[in-house]
Amino acid sequence: MKIVVVGSVAAGTSAAAKARRNTETAQITVYERDHDISYSGCGLPYYVGGEVESIDELTPRDAAWFAKRYGVDVRTGHEVTDVDAEARTVTVRELATGEVFTDTYDELVLATGVSPVVPPVPGTSLGGVFTLRTPSDARTVRDWIESRGVEDAVIVGAGYIGLETAEQLVGRGISVTVVEALDHAMPRMDADMSARVDAELRAHGVHLLTGTRVVGVEPATEDAAGGGGRAGAVVVQDAQGEHRVPAGLVLVAVGVRPNLELARTAGAALGPTGAVAVDRQQRTSVPHVWAVGDVAESFDRITGEPAWVPLGSTANKTGRIAGDAMTGGDLEHRGILGTSIVRVFDLAVAQTGLTEARARAAGHDVVVVHNIKPDRPAYLGGRELLIKAVADRASGRLLGAQAVGPSGVDKRIDVLATAISFGARAEDLFHLDLAYAPTYATTKDPVHYTGMALDNAVRGTAPLISPAELERRRAAGDKVQIVDVRSAKDRARSFVPGSVHVPLAELRRRAHELDPALPTVTYCNKGVSGNAGQNVLRNLGFHAVYNLSGGNTNYQAYVSS
Repeated sequence: MKIVVVGSVAAGTSAAAKARRNTETAQITVYERDHDISYSGCGLPYYVGGEVESIDELTPRDAAWFAKRYGVDVRTGHEVTDVDAEARTVTVRELATGEVFTDTYDELVLATGVSPVVPPVPGTSLGGVFTLRTPSDARTVRDWIESRGVEDAVIVGAGYIGLETAEQLVGRGISVTVVEALDHAMPRMDADMSARVDAELRAHGVHLLTGTRVVGVEPATEDAAGGGGRAGAVVVQDAQGEHRVPAGLVLVAVGVRPNLELARTAGAALGPTGAVAVDRQQRTSVPHVWAVGDVAESFDRITGEPAWVPLGSTANKTGRIAGDAMTGGDLEHRGILGTSIVRVFDLAVAQTGLTEARARAAGHDVVVVHNIKPDRPAYLGGRELLIKAVADRASGRLLGAQAVGPSGVDKRIDVLATAISFGARAEDLFHLDLAYAPTYATTKDPVHYTGMALDNAVRGTAPLISPAELERRRAAGDKVQIVDVRSAKDRARSFVPGSVHVPLAELRRRAHELDPALPTVTYCNKGVSGNAGQNVLRNLGFHAVYNLSGGNTNYQAYVSS
């Protein structure tokens, strides 16, 4: 068997390595047009910022290593320019010499990845305007910063790469502006969660411009007279009009698109997401042609619908699956949840599964909880994290979760992703036998509390209402009775407008002051005492009583966003 792989980052090298593990007789050749292989693309921002000192730390394996370990022939500096699927041949150009030759294959793996999207606006070809996709990009960006003493940077796009790079540039003492066309940073998350990312960026001095588009890049003043050679400012447009933002460096991080040229040439069908359509073993519509990694379409594990979320973790899995299948194995892809995590200064920001917005769009009648709990006891340095979880009301099935906090977020999002993968219901979370010691967790973990609150809401025994839903109802003219059950000291700091103050200790004897026929919302700081007040009023015969999800803390964060 002769296997040809095009592309040598996560997916391509995984396919080649798994194929070799399954058979010693196959001839395996990997063609890569760049010179770096099997690198950590997600680590590039940290090299730009200096947290990773040497780019070699992100490129630990080279062609010689693969040849020695796996007997795989990795040819860097070689670009595959054409595929003849009927003849089962590829056309290859050696970039250093210009030599063009033809190679044959029995199985062809397309691991061509993605390319950064650059908006079609004037000035993006100026010096100092970069994308960040490869180690070569990272070297160039860092060299530019260090050789020119960059003081001001503009990052276009507030997704993973944009935010990681913003953090790193601030650490280098550079004034950073992040421009995002949508209303919040991390637009894949629900707005009430991504608003916390906005606040974290601004708290660390990042100038975050949301609802703003880049309309051009202007040359530096000293270059302008001579026709311009490098960036000096970015022209942005918001609701107030156009204005200029100084920029000695511009990083475009608005997204990526799959590299489809070879797939189209081979005749492979594309899926509805625009990536290459594949079956569960990564076969394309063309016999003996496979697609893996970011160029390939996946499917949502919850909805079953086609999905495309380019992540290194998925790329590694799909490469391994294809390498196994083409050598007689039975591995199959089981879909994705889009599980991800990113560090934004002092916060970890993570998500898995469906957001509230996506769950509603998919037709679910959703139940939502915002749970604020410490990751471990306060006496051992515990710090609060917020988990937002979404479940289907009819079945109780857990659909998705998002989490934000300074520590412990990774552990919880992984537990929740695992639970979702195996079809857990809200009630199942409470019964998980999770590790406990005060150095690592609380006796009832934040995941347990999330499940308890979510299950009570699903069953209707302790209904929840989010700040967004409360404000929607009030804006629609619904009359809602809101009861603040906190102490006078807490209420003096901030409160929900229109609420009445009845401390929990006084609620039983003063309940007659409230109207039991009105929809009622109780709240405290984070939700626990609000739930206690909710139980008191329900047991006293109040008709519809909701606890404000996440309490006043969550409400104030919502209204300030």
